[in-house]
Amino acid sequence: MSSLENEPTTWERGVLEDLAFAALKEQQKSRRWGYIFKGFIALYLVALLVLMFSSNNVPAHSETHTALVEIKGVIAADAQANADTVITGIRDAFDNEHAKGLIIRLNTPGGSPVQSGMINDEINRLKLTRPDFPVYAVIQDVCASGGYYIAVAANEIYADKASIVGSIGVRMDSFGFTNAIEKLGVERRSITAGENKAFLDPFLPMRPQDIHHAHTMLDNIHQQFIAVVKQGRGDRLAYNPKLFSGLFWSGEQALPLGLIDGLANSSTVARDMIGAEDIIDYTLRPNYLDQFAGKLGASITQFLSSSSTIKLN
Repeated sequence: MSSLENEPTTWERGVLEDLAFAALKEQQKSRRWGYIFKGFIALYLVALLVLMFSSNNVPAHSETHTALVEIKGVIAADAQANADTVITGIRDAFDNEHAKGLIIRLNTPGGSPVQSGMINDEINRLKLTRPDFPVYAVIQDVCASGGYYIAVAANEIYADKASIVGSIGVRMDSFGFTNAIEKLGVERRSITAGENKAFLDPFLPMRPQDIHHAHTMLDNIHQQFIAVVKQGRGDRLAYNPKLFSGLFWSGEQALPLGLIDGLANSSTVARDMIGAEDIIDYTLRPNYLDQFAGKLGASITQFLSSSSTIKLN
């Protein structure tokens, strides 16, 4: 009789079976969603790998077209608009026999005179290798300083009437903290070999000879800039004493000054000047792997640099 009492009744067995079935069904449902989630993760990883390892090279184009290389943002060795990257795109355009002409589209406040000069020099060199290949500079919002240094290498320059053009000058910026550290009770300790090694140290007072040397150096670079502009623009430049003063103008104002050749955008230049309405972008852009490697390399370099207190720079 005791064993019969311990045995579950028909109702209890039914409830237990229902609970077990519901638990099994829930487990199967959870497992199914797990498979779906893992599938999405796998697809995402595959897509990411394809993007990471995809080639940056511009594919071969067999149809007549206008090549485009974009220079955007600050021009600097560690920026996207650096000489190596820009020159690679320009060379690819010159190497493609189906490209009928090149548009260099600029939207930059300027930057390094070295990087700008390297790009300018390479454009002029490539023009000699393919004289029948026209190069046009098209300005978007702004093309100032180092950007204009590059633009003058083109056969012609075009802009919007509201574009900012010019700023033919050179600058060097710094801050002085001598009074601040005195008020804070901070003592500046700098040990140098060479009487001018601490030149323009922001924590030391500026000496007259420091200012004179800086002005001399900037004037020299400025004269280089002026010579490049005169070489590129020639007799198209109007006589204006403020032309090389560092001022900038709107596209509409820049036209009578000879800084640009007309008002037009990339599509207009491709269609009406080059004669190939189809525009192909040759701009070299970093893929995800390049960006990750660049950030990793920068982090390692910063870590190694911070471990040393003796520097040549």
